[in-house]
Amino acid sequence: MSILRFSVGLMIFLVMASQTSVYLTFADVSEPEAASALANAEEAVVSAYREALKAEEAGANVSSLLVRLNEAGQYLARAQIEYRLGDFEKTTDFANSSRSIGEEVQDAAVRLKDSALSESVRRMLFTMIVSVVGVAVIALGSLWVWHLLKKRYSSGDF
Repeated sequence: MSILRFSVGLMIFLVMASQTSVYLTFADVSEPEAASALANAEEAVVSAYREALKAEEAGANVSSLLVRLNEAGQYLARAQIEYRLGDFEKTTDFANSSRSIGEEVQDAAVRLKDSALSESVRRMLFTMIVSVVGVAVIALGSLWVWHLLKKRYSSGDF
């Protein structure tokens, strides 16, 4: 129990220390660079969302992509907050994290969409083949029954 208390106390101390710490070095990230990183992140997240939507329309399960998109959105929101606060280094860091997740999601969504479409084509071909075989079996079975009945009625064995 004392280890648990110590761990919780240490975590609280570290969180509070990180909130009140002063950065000794400042990166040379200018406002235009931060704005560019933010714009690139927004574009990547929007593109990822569009690709995930296309994948869902194709029939893919995109629940894992939505979790990652949510994470990218959180980074993007944090980047926008930091930009408004004037911390362009944090803006760039959060924006780059958001952009990289957005690009990952976009690539995964394209792969999922392609596999869903190919699976859809396979199901359609299977359905067509089963339908053609079913119609052929019914037609041949009907002809066979007709032939048996014709033979039976023409011989007078009814």
